[in-house]
Amino acid sequence: MTDRVRVHDVRLLSDDWYVLKKTTFDYRRRDGTWQRQTRETYDRGNGATLLLYDPARRTVVLTRQFRYPAFVNGHDGLLIETPAGLLDRAEPEERIRLEVEEETGYRVGTVRPVFEAYMSPGSVTEKLHFFVAEYDPSSKVSQGGGVSEEGEDIEVLELEFEDALDLVARGEIVDAKTLLLLQYARLHLFPALAEAPR
Repeated sequence: MTDRVRVHDVRLLSDDWYVLKKTTFDYRRRDGTWQRQTRETYDRGNGATLLLYDPARRTVVLTRQFRYPAFVNGHDGLLIETPAGLLDRAEPEERIRLEVEEETGYRVGTVRPVFEAYMSPGSVTEKLHFFVAEYDPSSKVSQGGGVSEEGEDIEVLELEFEDALDLVARGEIVDAKTLLLLQYARLHLFPALAEAPR
């Protein structure tokens, strides 16, 4: 793609919470013509997320917390999510283990990568690394809840997997990373559910 993009100007719009830039570039279209375009990109770094699941008890661990961007876009409630965090220059596997323990109180050993995805590629540079890991009651080492100094106030939810799917069906889980991991779990971690329609 580098032969199809010619950057002309990059302006820094904000470097407060994360980095917002406005870029003017020429893009060579499929028909060979060049078109001038302007885009804003929000760079918050890459991240990782993980679904904790207990195959024996058919349960998953999720979190519930306030998200201001969702609030100002009309979501009048807390978001139910899989634990997640930015890499902050750490390897994805290392970072997600730390993040899961901070947010949920569960300490996990082996984490399994399942896929990577750009969650909002029209404006946000972030690539998210998706993982799954088994847990059981003995994995609980603290109450979790996140880091209050960072503004986190996280409730830990342990749900039967079928109940989590019901929350999706009722529109109570609307976070994209969580929807993707629950769908992955339905197809690969709890496959009996995929055989019969709910």
